[in-house]
Amino acid sequence: MSVELNHTIVHARDNRESAAFLARVLGLEAGAPWGPFVPVETANGVTLDFATVPAADLSPQHYAFLLSDEEFDAAHARIREAGITFYADPHLTLPGEINHHHGGRGLYFRDPAGHGMEIITRPYGSLPEAGTR
Repeated sequence: MSVELNHTIVHARDNRESAAFLARVLGLEAGAPWGPFVPVETANGVTLDFATVPAADLSPQHYAFLLSDEEFDAAHARIREAGITFYADPHLTLPGEINHHHGGRGLYFRDPAGHGMEIITRPYGSLPEAGTR
């Protein structure tokens, strides 16, 4: 069996709010709560298990999601319709813009817990000359 990522725990101020937020943006569904977790499963079977933790225990992380061009268009539209500020860069200095790295498109936004979320249409390194994120 090859090694695959199965799940990860994502700390949140409110597990239901954060799971619903990400699921809505990505066009997925938040699953039924399981113990202290609210899962969001991606197409490749990786589950993000959102867990409510005290604010002092929140440490912003980064999560990147690879989408098809059609999925990106739909997610981008949902982000704009929801009034979510998005950026072309991970330092959040180019609001309202998308990037075209690696021959695709990408953008960054924050979730309710402050995690950096990224959606991209091409994996990093897709083009030999593309060395920037």
